[in-house]
Parts: sequence; C-alpha cells; structure tokens
Amino acid sequence: MQRIYEPQDTMEGELLQAMLASEGVKAYLTGRHLSGAVGELPACGLLGLLVDDEQAERAQQLIAAYNAAQPLPGDDAEPSLGVLLC
Repeated sequence: MQRIYEPQDTMEGELLQAMLASEGVKAYLTGRHLSGAVGELPACGLLGLLVDDEQAERAQQLIAAYNAAQPLPGDDAEPSLGVLLC
C-alpha cells in the first residue's frame, strides 16, 4: 500500500475515494476518525488516501487530472433567480 494523496478534509477524501472507485481503483481513506478530535481546524497530516502498489501510478494520474480540471465553457451562466424550475 502507498499513501498517494493527503486530502484537506474528510469531504475531499471521500470525494476522491469515490472518484477512484468509479475508475476501478480501490482506495482507503485513513485518519477519518482522528480528524473529529480537532473539530473544524485543518487536519494537517491526519488524512491520507492509500492504494495498492500496482494502482498507485494510475491513482496519482487520476487525482492530478481531477485537480487540474477546469469548468466547461458556458457553465458560468447564472440561473434565473426567483423562478422555480420543475
């Protein structure tokens, strides 16, 4: 097992873990239970994503691509305020 990424918080860790799982990479989020002791403070070094050695390079590539992603053109349009869309 290799520690390939240190998420900023539990939410980011779980999001990346789910993204990796959708790509067929089994990841483990360590330290999620330790971060509760510090409340809303940053969990410096407590959280980590672990993957099997064989999948480490692929997982790092997927996370790098995810972090480098930019919004698609046209996604910045604001919805009409005050209008209920059903």
